[in-house]
Amino acid sequence: MAKAVADTNSRAENAAGFVSDDNPILGFSHMHDSGTGGQPSLGNFPLFVHPGCPDDDFAKCSYSAMKRATNRVPDSAFAAAGYFRVNLTNTVQAEMTVTAHAALYRFSFSARDTVGVVTADPDRPQRDVPYSPLILIDLADLMNSRGIGGIQVYDDLGGRIIGEGRYAPSFGSGKYDAFFCADFNGAEVRKTGTFTGDDATEAEKYLDGLGSGFHIPPGSAGAWIQFDKPANHSILARVGLSFISIERACNNSEAEIPDFHFEKAESDARKAWRRKLSAIEVDAAGVSDELQTTFWSGLYRTMLSPQNYTGENQLWNSTEPYFDSFYCIWDSFRAQHPLLTIIDPDAQTEMVRALIDIYKHEGKLPDCRMSFSKGYTQGGSNADVVITDAYLKNIREGIDWDTAYEAVVSDAEDEPKNWGLGGRGNLASWHKLGYIPQDDIDAVGTGPASRTVSRGVEYAYEDFCISLLALELGNHHDAVKYHYRSGNWRNYWNANQTDQYQDDNGNTLQTPFTGFVQPRLRDGDFALQNTRSCSPVSDTHACYYDTRLATYEGSPWLYSFFAPHDMASLVRLMGGPAAFVRRLVYFHTSGIADLGNEQAFLPVFQFHYAARPALSAVFARRYIPRLFNASVNGVPGNDDCAMGAFSAFAMMGFFPVAGQDVYLLTPPFFREVRVRARAEGRWAVIRVRNFDPQGGRIYIQAARLNGREYTRSWITHEFFLRGGVLEFTVGDTEGSWGTAEADLPPSHPVEQGVGGHG
Repeated sequence: MAKAVADTNSRAENAAGFVSDDNPILGFSHMHDSGTGGQPSLGNFPLFVHPGCPDDDFAKCSYSAMKRATNRVPDSAFAAAGYFRVNLTNTVQAEMTVTAHAALYRFSFSARDTVGVVTADPDRPQRDVPYSPLILIDLADLMNSRGIGGIQVYDDLGGRIIGEGRYAPSFGSGKYDAFFCADFNGAEVRKTGTFTGDDATEAEKYLDGLGSGFHIPPGSAGAWIQFDKPANHSILARVGLSFISIERACNNSEAEIPDFHFEKAESDARKAWRRKLSAIEVDAAGVSDELQTTFWSGLYRTMLSPQNYTGENQLWNSTEPYFDSFYCIWDSFRAQHPLLTIIDPDAQTEMVRALIDIYKHEGKLPDCRMSFSKGYTQGGSNADVVITDAYLKNIREGIDWDTAYEAVVSDAEDEPKNWGLGGRGNLASWHKLGYIPQDDIDAVGTGPASRTVSRGVEYAYEDFCISLLALELGNHHDAVKYHYRSGNWRNYWNANQTDQYQDDNGNTLQTPFTGFVQPRLRDGDFALQNTRSCSPVSDTHACYYDTRLATYEGSPWLYSFFAPHDMASLVRLMGGPAAFVRRLVYFHTSGIADLGNEQAFLPVFQFHYAARPALSAVFARRYIPRLFNASVNGVPGNDDCAMGAFSAFAMMGFFPVAGQDVYLLTPPFFREVRVRARAEGRWAVIRVRNFDPQGGRIYIQAARLNGREYTRSWITHEFFLRGGVLEFTVGDTEGSWGTAEADLPPSHPVEQGVGGHG
């Protein structure tokens, strides 16, 4: 739960709290979600530290978020696993580390009797204040969504501050309660009090928005504590967290950080991360530091969410795990969950169990979820893919598969009243017509009447995944039904649709590519959406959640490649392998592809389906390190844990087709990659002969699996279950490896029946 970091005043960018820019720091808060898009999330109960107050008068310190905002010392921010540090221009150094449910801060001060504080006031750029630190705790969150709340400071408990608040989720509907318990160590308490806005008082120790009739208005409100000079010129602040109660928050901090020992807490956090990351080993000899950092940071970021709130579920009592912050499965099913399946299968198992438990108590699997609230559904019912992927890859321990299957069938068959918050919409037309008309009249449920193409091609793939799960569970009838429905993606294919655009001089030009997915009307006619709309080259931001258009965060160009189960048919529709390759190369070189959105991940590797796996390797290395690298701007989109998964997979030399037992193979960026297998004491090893650390030799000429010739351009999950050695021989020119028709990844056209390969 605890992810402590500085929160910056970086509007529209500070969804995870900290941003590496020049904006001032508003405070230090204890819970964050990783890199979500849109509104910021969590950031509840921020601390802020003054080294002293003007004229030694607590009332003259700044309390509200905007007035207390203080610049950071340039280049002073430092981050490592389980640790963050930054220096402020008010002379305070802030360090922080965490346990599972608590944060520990160390605020260090200069030893001077008076402190020269740099201010944002141009008339008084520096002010001398007496050295007497003041720490405040604000009931705000990053989104400034607090409705009600309460806070109390205790003089007789060493300055303990407790509080609670009710807040809104960042991308969903609902509310949640949060609680904290803060204790301090390192200095004697001088004074305590509370504040609203910038008005501070020593008389009131208690603000009550729940029972006393005093409603704290939105904005800054909280408690403060002022200290004598610290003996070692530092003060420790321990903040326990809970979603259940203040008592639980206090218990969490006392149990997890009983002695305020900063170095021990930080060391334990670092060791915990090392245990997680020890599932992967690489031989990086000769590989640049930048590429190594890109790889490990991507792997690290993959594990930041969803967050384990087991034992802190404020909604229902259950013996099942509870995970939150599924931001959003529409993003994460494509790479993040498949990577967790390999490197942290125990956590992935618990996440699947949590999804099923959410279904049991709320009636639908989530497509997005955060802060105990239903999130907005961006595409289809993508938890169906996650659940099928889990079964196919032996993520099964403790999972109620009868209920899991009931849940995915519910998505496919039963439309909820509000499908904008879970499930699927327009199902009557989907079942009858095989597509969602742009002018559909939905008499069953409500949701944004948009995204009819992107939702439709996703529904088709999810139905395919349900057919696979049905087949595995022995339900042949359902397997046939959902396999047949999986062909509905073709109903969006307008074979006559051309690709036109305007050049810089306003001239209308046309590429040679014909045939794209397009919206359709109830009468069967096609409507028109510009093939490039909602791409980086045209109307980039026109296709968000409430778009009027037929695609979501991507263009018809992009969604025309989304038929992961039926790529053989798609290749034929695009004119055959050579024409498909020309089109996919154009997609990646014309500016239409946006790797800042997760739907573009799989098309990097779809050259495999046209017998050109070498080109998948070429484009993976064009995007890494050009877009994915170790710089401040080294992630091309908001990183809700899927961006890191893409770069980690690509650099290890395999990429998943989520929902299928298929990994597409390319040469890794390292001489050797070792992945801990599920079998005890075994490793899945990918080794490169003739390795070039400069990236000149990236074409697989031949492969051997456990000493035997291996010609397929893909591999199954059995490799990661049982372990083994996959050895590539690489060269500097494209070879014939993986190009024979029998060696292409599987396709499952409707015409070939359930389980058929094309």
